[in-house]
Amino acid sequence: MPIPSTTYTEIVTHTLDHYSAELADNITNNNVLLLRLKRKGNTETVGGGVKILENLLYGENATIKWYSGLEELNIGASDVATSAYFDWKELNANVVMSGLEKAQNSGTKESVHKLVTSKIRAAEITINNAVAAALFYSNTENGGKSIGGLQHLIADIPSTGTVGGINRQEQAWWSNQMYDFSDLTITPSNTTIQSAMNQLWINTLRGKDMIDLFVADAIFFRYYLESLQANQRFMKDDTASAGFRQLEFMGGGAQVVFDANCPASHMYGLNTDYIHYRPHSDYNFVTADDKIPTNQDATIVPLFWKGNMTVSNPSLCGVITA
Repeated sequence: MPIPSTTYTEIVTHTLDHYSAELADNITNNNVLLLRLKRKGNTETVGGGVKILENLLYGENATIKWYSGLEELNIGASDVATSAYFDWKELNANVVMSGLEKAQNSGTKESVHKLVTSKIRAAEITINNAVAAALFYSNTENGGKSIGGLQHLIADIPSTGTVGGINRQEQAWWSNQMYDFSDLTITPSNTTIQSAMNQLWINTLRGKDMIDLFVADAIFFRYYLESLQANQRFMKDDTASAGFRQLEFMGGGAQVVFDANCPASHMYGLNTDYIHYRPHSDYNFVTADDKIPTNQDATIVPLFWKGNMTVSNPSLCGVITA
């Protein structure tokens, strides 16, 4: 006897709701940058608000003073904190099952579950590819509706533009570091890439705060790989055990990884303590009620994600370009 439509809907909804948390995990675990942020605790969800806020410490306490005896102390207020705010970005994918597919798989609950699972897997691949690409976006793609990725947060021209509502031309402390081969009339190659990385690492070093991840395109990653020659070493840490291949930098203090979505002739040096992935707590790849179009024999179950990438200290991150 065919499964009633209410039962079919119940199975679809239950399967998708159960899988939504797994889907969110799979997205973060299948990208080396998001996996690193997750393990740093920098993929915390956001409960709501008009904007996504990141609290910043941008100045020093101006009351500090060496003094002697009864000398008057400085008790003036110090403005050392502010907030950056980032727009919500929204992503949707739909799991669509035709009426014919429903009829063909309505014999048992198991067959319905298999149909739904196969549809989810297909949607997952598409979503994963979309998010992975957006991590490097410049905040202008798709009419500015996509994630503002590394091209936006860690810019090629760090002294211009607005990030998180803060004008980088007016607030120099909010600018990231940059090493441009062309500005220095140096040809990028396997003999010059390490010098560029060394300079960027030094420029972002603040005590124990340092770059822990370099993400490169195929060109710069190959230059670094070739520069290591017979001494190349692959990392053996938890990220490597997750299936990612990477190289060491500074004796393993940082990892160097290849990402096909990285813009050509770019390498991002990231202190991942200050890069954040902020999904909404109620819209982290969640499903909505299934819908039946008035003009189609189909069932559509929407998947939604809302959030953005943010940065809390771009000055401790940088980019190498050509």
